[in-house]
Amino acid sequence: MPGKNQLSFMASLDFAQWKPEDILKTLSEIGYKGVGWTLTHFNPRTKSPQELSDLVKLTQSYGMEISEIVVQQDYVSLDKGVRRDRIELTKECIQAVGENGLNVMNVFTGPAPWLPDAPRIPDDISEGEAWGIVLEAFEEILQAAEKYKVYLAVEGVFRHLCHDYYTTKHLLDSLPSEYLAINMDPSHGSLYGNDEVWVVRQWGKKIKHVHVKDAIGIPGVSGRDFMFPLIGEGMIDWRGFFGVLDEIGYKGFLSVEFESFNYYREVLRSDPVKAAEISMESLKALIE
Repeated sequence: MPGKNQLSFMASLDFAQWKPEDILKTLSEIGYKGVGWTLTHFNPRTKSPQELSDLVKLTQSYGMEISEIVVQQDYVSLDKGVRRDRIELTKECIQAVGENGLNVMNVFTGPAPWLPDAPRIPDDISEGEAWGIVLEAFEEILQAAEKYKVYLAVEGVFRHLCHDYYTTKHLLDSLPSEYLAINMDPSHGSLYGNDEVWVVRQWGKKIKHVHVKDAIGIPGVSGRDFMFPLIGEGMIDWRGFFGVLDEIGYKGFLSVEFESFNYYREVLRSDPVKAAEISMESLKALIE
């Protein structure tokens, strides 16, 4: 089983309003050894090169590592200008990640159902047209990834073009590259009936990062048809999942992505510290 020294927490939720040093102090005291920074804290368009470098050094000063930089851009936009801007932002982030000695960047495909301007398949755009847009975008950003030796860890997400093992495999098969890799988040594939233990075996060394997030339900509307409950309350066979990661020799981080949003608001009162603490307790119980 993976050890607790490999546990990371994504600095989302209300951590987005916190200063990096406060986040790092809090997470390190809870016991996390890694942090996933989002565009809120690591963004070459809002931070200077020196600020990005300082963030990396600050993270290390707390005895922690950056497990991933989360740059999730929706490339399936009907607006060519928006699409171009998102591709350029991705490339800028790849350069910043590589120049700061990091090598894992989390990406997805779109269309993101929570964005009001995202087109719906097949009502607004055909599946074939959407794939054409995504493959064109990834072909371009892969050139930057290969140049800066940054793994694009693709995450399949509910109702996106890439949403489970089979749809994500099409992307990787279409653009074979060492630097087109996988962020293994079992929650989304499980909604589509994927056997996530089997999926880990199929991806093998392609897995460069892992999200720890549970799920229950079927694809549809979040909160009505499915939800991402607390770790251990959903459909994921966590002991089997951790076991197969060990089997394939995965040595990277297990990064908590806390999206039990109703529980977070109603019970935890939107306190990200409590979310990090309860996740650590759950993970310790499942790993041990």
